[in-house]
Amino acid sequence: MNPTDLPPADLPRTGLPLAVCTRAPRAARVWVAVLLAATGFAIPVAVSAARDTAPAGLTTAQLVDRAGSLGADGRRLSGQIDQLRGASATLAAAAPDPAALATAAARADALAVLAGTVPVAGPGITVTITDPRGNVGADVLVDALQELRDAGAEAVELSGIRLVTESYIIDRAGGGLSVDGAALRAPYQLLAIGDPHTLAEAMRFPGGVVDTVAARAGAEARVTEADRVEIRAVRARPGQGGPAG
Repeated sequence: MNPTDLPPADLPRTGLPLAVCTRAPRAARVWVAVLLAATGFAIPVAVSAARDTAPAGLTTAQLVDRAGSLGADGRRLSGQIDQLRGASATLAAAAPDPAALATAAARADALAVLAGTVPVAGPGITVTITDPRGNVGADVLVDALQELRDAGAEAVELSGIRLVTESYIIDRAGGGLSVDGAALRAPYQLLAIGDPHTLAEAMRFPGGVVDTVAARAGAEARVTEADRVEIRAVRARPGQGGPAG
């Protein structure tokens, strides 16, 4: 499977950084909706299956290199966050204006959600994939991520790893997955924030992720809807190391 840029979506956004769940939630929610609709929560995912899913002529290393080049997007978002934080501090020092301060803070919070540098909470779903025989490969997880994105997922975590613009998933020799360089083995857990019913239906439609997993001998996918899902895994800011759990 080739690296895939997930298309932008226009569904409502519901998640908020945990730090702002009690601070100006309405303003933050509005800015999250505006910024995410404009930029999209893209998850370019590079996949090279160790079996017969690897595209001809393209090695795993090349896929990883291609996905890694997307790190510039994360650095750009990080720079924008710093600028907005600085603008907020300047406004507070020069001429305190509650409305302007709230707007600047909300924009910074929204960008931080996109960059994956802050925890986020809101309605959403949990998808648990059990696979004792090792029959669920990277292709299945990528399909799940694409369906969640198309259904309006605002933030996604896979087994303790926050997925952002430079994320990639590949099959590992000997079994399991490599997600942004971290080795994972089943069971896999996807946390996604967005409209719970819409996200759940994106997993359950006939021939979709739940059915695909069920077709793999011994594997099962369970989807749970919740009024509140917390994604606590965050990414390190550029220059501060790799992904954090």
